[in-house]
Amino acid sequence: MSTGVGVSSCCLSGKIQSGQPRGYVKDIAGLTTYISEPENGKTTKTIIFLVDIFGYEFPNVRLLADNYAKAGFYCYIPDVHQADSLPIEFLQTVEPQLPQREQMGVLDKAASTAQTGATLGPWLIRHREAVSKPLIDGFINTVRMIPGTDKVGAIGFCWGGRYAILSAHSSEPGKGVDAAYACHPSLVAIPGDFDPVVKPLSLALGDKDSLLDQKQVEQIQELMGKKTEVPHEIKIYHDQVHGFALRGDWNNENDKKAMDDAEKQGIEWFKKYL
Repeated sequence: MSTGVGVSSCCLSGKIQSGQPRGYVKDIAGLTTYISEPENGKTTKTIIFLVDIFGYEFPNVRLLADNYAKAGFYCYIPDVHQADSLPIEFLQTVEPQLPQREQMGVLDKAASTAQTGATLGPWLIRHREAVSKPLIDGFINTVRMIPGTDKVGAIGFCWGGRYAILSAHSSEPGKGVDAAYACHPSLVAIPGDFDPVVKPLSLALGDKDSLLDQKQVEQIQELMGKKTEVPHEIKIYHDQVHGFALRGDWNNENDKKAMDDAEKQGIEWFKKYL
């Protein structure tokens, strides 16, 4: 069970990307799932996307899965929120991107914090670990049994980032994932979520993330550094807030580069370990 590090209006900020996802939707393991296939259609190397609070219909995560599919991976985005993701309009109603956030006054920030708590608090209770982890574990293990599937990876963002880390705990044959990648995970327990990691784990963290401060990042680096037998990497992205890898502004040169680099980080990680 995560002890958490609090919630932030950064959880509810970001940009919606333009573009038309090219995949399709199908029911798998009792969960409505977006699927994006590689050109060869093979499930040999499979990646499961564990979404943030905006869910599996969020265009950004679908477009990103399409890019991973173009790189040769068979991609699944299960609706692990079971039709209870937060609405997209919260992206900008609570908090804008970093340049605007830095200009907010004290009263604006206080109002943003209050609205965040009212929005996220009940949602996080409904989607607590005791509810969500069995759904995710069940989906992963079902996918592993799909004919032609060999290696399975998990990539997670924000809320889903923590579950990507948890998926790297299992050493039981035929269960869990073979490698994981977590982008700006939220509500992580330190050291509890990292001590049990036994599978290759890559992390992408922003140095302006309000949910993981410098001290906590250093703790994670120290914990993972002791795991000399477990392949791992931690990359820090300069001037990037929580959610940057999925919800950054493509019209901002720095944000666009960070998103591209985080995508490349994941693709290279999974090419190496799947």
